[in-house]
Amino acid sequence: GQFRTPKHIREMMVELLQPTPDDIICDPACGTAGFLVSAAEYIRNHYEDTMTQEQWEHYAGPAFTGFDTDRTMLRISAMNLMLHSVINPQLNKQDSVSKDYQVKDAYDLILANPPFKGTINKENINESLLAITNTTKTELLFVALFIRLLRVGGRCACIVPDGVLFGSSKAHKNLRKELIENQYLEAVISMPSGVFKPYAGVS
Repeated sequence: GQFRTPKHIREMMVELLQPTPDDIICDPACGTAGFLVSAAEYIRNHYEDTMTQEQWEHYAGPAFTGFDTDRTMLRISAMNLMLHSVINPQLNKQDSVSKDYQVKDAYDLILANPPFKGTINKENINESLLAITNTTKTELLFVALFIRLLRVGGRCACIVPDGVLFGSSKAHKNLRKELIENQYLEAVISMPSGVFKPYAGVS
């Protein structure tokens, strides 16, 4: 299933990260590019009057990167970003957790609502992700991916199901250990059930 992230949740997450005109921003499961659009709007609202020519050129393309496995979603993403003055966004058809995607330490900000409750054929999963959490569960693999993709000092705001916080399997525990001991976890925000309607009824 594909679940859009409602605008009020996207905007809250963008405001927590406070993107700047110099950041390189990525959503590795971008769908319709809602997070990238919200980040672009935030940058324009806060910096439009002070941005340099170089920052505008950065904003027009390299600042925004998105991946998805669905070509239709990528076409919608491209149109969505172009309507918000991002005329050359970096959008690619890509399975972000697969072996053929090796990028690391590339982004300043990651905003994402990755796929939940899915499993992937273990043979296709990138070994660098399995080293953090040995699992086939997409919600755990994507958090491991975000850690790999961020530069030192980079920041991420992502949506995860409750299981990531409370799951008792070794993979769940290893991921939490990585977040607490090797990364800097600033906050966990619990949202009530109903906030994702009409897309989904989950909390």
